[in-house]
Amino acid sequence: MSAVPSDPTVSVLSLSGSGGAGAPAERAARPVGLFDSWWTVGGAAVAASAAWAGSVWVSVHLQADAALHTVALFAHLVGLVLGFGAVLVADYHGLLWMTGRCTLRDAVGSAGRLHLPIWAGLAVLVLSGMMLHPDASSTLTRIKLVLVLALTLNGLQAGLLNKRLAGRPAAPRHLAWGGATALISQICWWGTVVIGFLNSRR
Repeated sequence: MSAVPSDPTVSVLSLSGSGGAGAPAERAARPVGLFDSWWTVGGAAVAASAAWAGSVWVSVHLQADAALHTVALFAHLVGLVLGFGAVLVADYHGLLWMTGRCTLRDAVGSAGRLHLPIWAGLAVLVLSGMMLHPDASSTLTRIKLVLVLALTLNGLQAGLLNKRLAGRPAAPRHLAWGGATALISQICWWGTVVIGFLNSRR
């Protein structure tokens, strides 16, 4: 998902108003994007949480055979490379901006273009993970599942931040917001990688 103006629309909001002499009596309909407000992001978060809960239920009850398990494991690694790799690139551009080596517009634009591979990688990880039959009784596995949910919710609010930074100067609160978002993202991604590695050695 991208935070740039080409985001898929959720609905259409008709705005009307009046102005002074010569002002149009009715303004054109404006599309409401996913990252336009906390309300739209909150709705997406509820839907994402429901999808997460459903995927956990399926993963507990679905038992894949050896061949499907091997295919799912390969897809899991591909999703990790795609999603985590894109996150590292996005965070790298943020670091370039913070050190004065690129403009905020360049950093935000780069992050916006990387939303698609990030979300695609996360989706592949979740779908393939359902066929790997994770041990839900394991504390590490439960932590990993919670980290995946936190990663998803963090990604949604990051899209809102990206949208608010586009085309405007960054306020100090945006810098703190961005830093916290990047930190949570790294903790979640590295946490899932480490736990996945530990589980594979059992």
